[in-house]
Amino acid sequence: MNSTDKNERIEQGSSDFKEVLDAQANTKGKTYSDFLKLDELLALQPGLEDNSESLLFFTLHQTKELWMRVMYVETLNARDNLFEGKVGPALKILARIRSIQQIMIESWSGLATMTPVDYLSFRDKLGSSSGFQSPGYRKLEFILGQKEKRFLIPHEKSPHHHSELKEILSQPSLYDSALHYLNRAGILIPKDRLERNWAEEYTFSQGVYDAWKTVYEDTETYFNEYHLAEVLVDIEYDFQLWRFKHFKTVERIIGNKTGTGGSSGVQYLKLAIDRYFYPELWEVRGVL
Repeated sequence: MNSTDKNERIEQGSSDFKEVLDAQANTKGKTYSDFLKLDELLALQPGLEDNSESLLFFTLHQTKELWMRVMYVETLNARDNLFEGKVGPALKILARIRSIQQIMIESWSGLATMTPVDYLSFRDKLGSSSGFQSPGYRKLEFILGQKEKRFLIPHEKSPHHHSELKEILSQPSLYDSALHYLNRAGILIPKDRLERNWAEEYTFSQGVYDAWKTVYEDTETYFNEYHLAEVLVDIEYDFQLWRFKHFKTVERIIGNKTGTGGSSGVQYLKLAIDRYFYPELWEVRGVL
């Protein structure tokens, strides 16, 4: 490109940019700030302007709650599609969930820059609050398939959250819908897994294990089911990576100290890593 052509492109670009600016100046209706409610959003961090450490902490956790809400809604959509036998749309939705998981995993890197001294500069402002009390996290755990009634207890002080979580606990999970889809595809699932109390904790089933083993032994015939199985493993794998980075980040900042709200801190986070969502899918890998 010669200098004349280059100058003409620059002039054209400047002209186009001016048109955009003029259009923006004369536009009517909602602005970007109005649409996203930015004034209200940014006001949710009052009094933190003088402490960048607390601003980082609050922003990280607030955005996680937003992303977990998106993941929860999308998981519901994937679950409902599987109950209807629509594996294609379900897989597309699950791919989106996985992309959000990557954001969630990487977000801990920002908080990991915080030192113990940084954290102590605002820890007393947290009061008795604790991530253990996150309704968004618990909703996501429940809908993905990891259910334990005892985890309703921390939410008893928030009746609306407690009521919502109790309802979600009693609904079928993503894994329950996957098993129904498998049964619909002709890979028989034990009746006690198709018709059960959804609020009860899911435990290993030999019949479900045998069903997944059938899939893995003939992936050409059962490719959709095989694909679904691997995506479920991917989601649990990424969820565990998120838990692990959470554990290591908290350990880096407070060591073995008791967490806010009386939580056991890193001890609970370490135990959470050993809690599996889809036991048969992990067990079957060892016999192939």
